[in-house]
Amino acid sequence: MRVAMMTKEYPPEIYGGAGVHVTELVAQMKRLCEVDVHCMGAPREGAIVHSPDPALAGSNPALTTLSTELRMADAAAGVDIVHSHTWYTGLAGHLASALYDVPHILTAHSLEPRRPWKAEQLGGGYRISSWSERNAVEHADAIIAVSSGMRLDVLDAYPAVDPSRVHVVRNGIDTEVWHPGGSAPGAPSALASIGVDPAKPIVAFVGRITRQKGVGHLVAAAHHFDPEIQLVLCAGAPDTPEIAAETEKAVAELAGHRGNVYWVREMLPTEQIREILSAATVFVCPSVYEPLGIVNLEAMACETAVVASDVGGIPEVVADGVTGRLVHYNAYEPNAFEESLAATVNAVVADREGADAMGRAGRIRAIDEFSWAEIAKQTLEVYADAVTRR
Repeated sequence: MRVAMMTKEYPPEIYGGAGVHVTELVAQMKRLCEVDVHCMGAPREGAIVHSPDPALAGSNPALTTLSTELRMADAAAGVDIVHSHTWYTGLAGHLASALYDVPHILTAHSLEPRRPWKAEQLGGGYRISSWSERNAVEHADAIIAVSSGMRLDVLDAYPAVDPSRVHVVRNGIDTEVWHPGGSAPGAPSALASIGVDPAKPIVAFVGRITRQKGVGHLVAAAHHFDPEIQLVLCAGAPDTPEIAAETEKAVAELAGHRGNVYWVREMLPTEQIREILSAATVFVCPSVYEPLGIVNLEAMACETAVVASDVGGIPEVVADGVTGRLVHYNAYEPNAFEESLAATVNAVVADREGADAMGRAGRIRAIDEFSWAEIAKQTLEVYADAVTRR
């Protein structure tokens, strides 16, 4: 079987969960079948890279994305399966399926109807991305949802979809890459470079500056963290200049109010993020929308307790009271969420033995239930089912 794996992100250009997913999945899938990776961005080895039509330079990013997808679909001739990830490649998958009469598998990492704040970033392009996603989802031979919660979202947002075509194959984690411990021998310490005191409690966040990740809620909640807590924010790539300025102001006010705030804006190497997660007493995930949340798995694999909102697929990853604590999120009561988030973080930090136990349980859960090898096998089963249906 020859597969055209279609993605916007692929190493070394990875800045989100979908990129991590594709990277790990491809590595395992290549042991089972032939995989051609079609991606976007800078030229690189190991992938077929596609660029937008030069005539569209300066156009709305949604249009340049669509033009890139046309080239991607054209290059997929001769494959047996096309597998697209996110709306950025959904049209390419749909067109390749129609052109070459092969099944189109779509992995739903998030849904545009569940992210209305994207209109703030994309303007009219959000309507184009929403149309593109709907078209791809409703015509795909099979849809892979990364959690049971995401499957319910797909069926709710797109009621025309046959439920039998929606399969749950969860995200995974490489527990050899993500593991507890300090910096590698001879490597510089990320904690030392940031100025964090490893002897004091650390609460860490890793994620993009976007409405989805709830950074604003975390910064507001941190005003009520115990004074000894050090907050490490590994947060960059803001969606818009407006949210960048908003975050800048909020973090400055927080630092002036309590101190012990360390904001890392650049994208750190995986090994340095692993060191930060391992050193943290608590990893906090305040997302307001999260189909699964690979970053929670990364923290768990590093034996770190997780405090997270109870949205989307997060409860399928974080076992409340076992590997961490869940905090109820309600969009209509942001203050209540922030207060509860602060109280929960303080409680977990205060019980160091309990936090350590949650961390150990988290790593065991990550190893036992989120293997990429098993996820690749399940993906191949979805392929086989789609071929049979055709």
